[in-house]
Amino acid sequence: MAVFFIMMLLVYLAGNIYVFVRGLQTMYHFPLWSKWLYGLFYWSIALSFLCVFLLRGGGISIPLSHIFFEIGTSWLVFTLYMVLLLGCFDLFRIFIRSVPNGFIPSILLTFCILTYGYLRYQHPVTKVINIVINKSLTDAESSIKVVAISDVHLGLGTVKSKLKKYVEMINAQEPDLILIIGDLIDNSIEPVINQQMQDELSLLNSRLGVYMVLGNHEYISGIEDCMQFLALTPIQVLLDTVLTLPNGIQIVGRNDRSNSSRKNLAQLFQTINADLPVVVLDHQPVELNTVVEEDADLLICGHTHNGQVWPLNWLTKRMFEINYGYEKREQTHIYVTSGLSLWGPPFRIGTLSEMVVFNLSFKPHP
Repeated sequence: MAVFFIMMLLVYLAGNIYVFVRGLQTMYHFPLWSKWLYGLFYWSIALSFLCVFLLRGGGISIPLSHIFFEIGTSWLVFTLYMVLLLGCFDLFRIFIRSVPNGFIPSILLTFCILTYGYLRYQHPVTKVINIVINKSLTDAESSIKVVAISDVHLGLGTVKSKLKKYVEMINAQEPDLILIIGDLIDNSIEPVINQQMQDELSLLNSRLGVYMVLGNHEYISGIEDCMQFLALTPIQVLLDTVLTLPNGIQIVGRNDRSNSSRKNLAQLFQTINADLPVVVLDHQPVELNTVVEEDADLLICGHTHNGQVWPLNWLTKRMFEINYGYEKREQTHIYVTSGLSLWGPPFRIGTLSEMVVFNLSFKPHP
């Protein structure tokens, strides 16, 4: 993991050097003092990304931390698109020498793309999935509404005001059941506690309860501290647990795969009643065929963000069997959500933020 982050850091620095030099070349006729000012401004912003990780534990006010976090992480995406666009201009110049330095048009195009991505992130969609399960419930019900969310990443990026809007969005659906598919917390529990986000989470309302499985970021943030925080809310965390609701639906909540000691699915299914509906929650979309082999009715995952910004979704499509969306394998319905919020940069480019509403229909009770 350390080698991966070192490589990513080197790539990030190389990209910034490339962009910086192209900008400097555009300023060849500018006075020396303006070039120094450009360099100071550029590298102050570029290196601020590294300081984002130093803010994990807080230390300064939440509003200031949030601004610093968004600037630092936004520069990641700024660098990505500047490198792509400048690279295209440089390729054109190989064949058409009259093509000018593309620094200014690249900046303009990048800001247009980032503006689009920011507005798209600010307006999450509601995805409705209708699923028929060929099993009966234990009561007279024949259908329920389930709201599923994942990857909220509460902290310096998704602050309390944003969480309030999400909670209102969820409750407006009047769900029978709320499911949280991991990564509710981002990189540190401290800003979550400092903002008293338990107040908003306690407003989540559904008659059958609110249930959650852990994601990799709960472990990054410190699992013991996260569990203590979640105990302040009505959210029930399922740690390799099978829970049976009053209507007979069995929820299998898997621990995240980042915990090497999590139980395998066969162990969890030993107590399953095969005649009743089974819903499996697993943050990362792995071991999909194992879930199918156990005849689960519905599997819900998150984690991928669908790449979050293009072209990273090309990468996640290669990393996961199902990167995003719905698929049915035998009798098992599988859905991988792109997440309600996101990690880091506040942009959705070529992807979307979503809340998923499952309308589950069942066989009439005999």
